[in-house]
Amino acid sequence: MMNQDVLPTLVQSNRLMEGFRVEKVKTRGAEIHVAIGGEGPPLLLIHGNPLTHVSWHKVAPTLAKSFTVIAPDLRGYGDSSKPDGGEDHAAYTFRAMGEDNFDVMDHFGFDSFQIAGHDRGARVGFRMALDQPQRVERLCALDIVPTHHVLTNVSMGWGLESYHWFFMAQKAPFPERLICADLDYYIHYKLNKKGVGLEIFTKEAMAEYVRCTTPEQIHSVCEDYRATVTLDLAMDTAEYGKRKIECPVMVIWGTNSHCGRHFKPVEAWSEWADDVMGFGVPTGHYPAEHRPDIIYPLFFDFFTGRKPHYEPESAA
Repeated sequence: MMNQDVLPTLVQSNRLMEGFRVEKVKTRGAEIHVAIGGEGPPLLLIHGNPLTHVSWHKVAPTLAKSFTVIAPDLRGYGDSSKPDGGEDHAAYTFRAMGEDNFDVMDHFGFDSFQIAGHDRGARVGFRMALDQPQRVERLCALDIVPTHHVLTNVSMGWGLESYHWFFMAQKAPFPERLICADLDYYIHYKLNKKGVGLEIFTKEAMAEYVRCTTPEQIHSVCEDYRATVTLDLAMDTAEYGKRKIECPVMVIWGTNSHCGRHFKPVEAWSEWADDVMGFGVPTGHYPAEHRPDIIYPLFFDFFTGRKPHYEPESAA
């Protein structure tokens, strides 16, 4: 008999991720909520902040016609567990999150696989590709440049747009108390990047993000950012110039996003990988939800070994 405690999540996930089933997978440090569907080579889709696995719902069902698509909620996010971060926040490093995802792929029997990650999920994919290169066949990163590049090239423009990096990294419970004073205001403000508008999100996906924006998740997200500016940065600094990602990398960024406005993504990624291609597309920070008509064909070509191609749209 189905556990009634998980029924609402199961029903909602199936409505947004047509044809997918959901499972809970116990990893070495968390319990990860995972949607899986389709047949073919394994493709791991990792969401960013402040989202959940349903952020892929506009591309995942179509990808599932050609791939076995695995879409987890990161630890600390969505319906995955939210373990204690520890005094040094080590439970929320990208390495710890990457280990969860390696365990998830082990659970489903996949030794090697491809990854697409957005935002925090792309940083997890970056760490996974460095830590276990024999398992990551291809990596696509949506709307980020590597963490080391971000934190060693901070500009006023980027800082004003990405204030949350340093705000959420402040000592607990300072940011948690301020954010949790009005969670509904926070999530709506957070998702309306640079005035792009909330209409890029479906009503169902928006309801899911609101549902998952809880005090427990906010604390976990803050732990994520605390780990980023300490342990993650230290890891990357120690490896900078000494290690590179071995697999092909495709970078996609929104031309109307903080990434597109303040960085040169292909150059930044080339510090960490030799086989890099990139495309700026007319979106904000959420390309897969804003323009799935662009993201799906780029994904399909890249993950089937074809040469991706994108023609910039003409100005109206």
